[in-house]
Amino acid sequence: MVSAKQYVVGDGKGWTKDFDYTTWTAGKQFFVGDSLVFNYAQGSHNVFKVNGTDFLQCSKPLVGAPLTTGSDEIPLKTTGRKWYICGVSGHCASGQKLVITVSDGSAAPAPTPVSPSTGAASGSIINAGAAAVMVVVGVLGMFMF
Repeated sequence: MVSAKQYVVGDGKGWTKDFDYTTWTAGKQFFVGDSLVFNYAQGSHNVFKVNGTDFLQCSKPLVGAPLTTGSDEIPLKTTGRKWYICGVSGHCASGQKLVITVSDGSAAPAPTPVSPSTGAASGSIINAGAAAVMVVVGVLGMFMF
């Protein structure tokens, strides 16, 4: 199991416009159990969780209220793509939007090593060799009598 991490979106810069969140996510892996913290000046920004279409169009969702505390923590509870935008007019278009992919936090089990078999494959080689010897002995025996 991977330890849960808390990611402060934008690190010291926080949740703001004119920031490259694609670069910020580069090299980061997000897992179920982790959380995102959006820090910003309360009243200046907000956070909407949106779908992919709203993200691309910088559209606020028709339902749901924005997060507005200035220190909004969002637990990552499920796998898949997650999209977030600032709903203040013009901010999303100025780069204040974030997309991440959340993966399952459980580690895949290591493959079990395969031990060499002493069964049928090696026995077949020995049996084939013995049969060849018997054929040769038989043929030689025919010439002797």
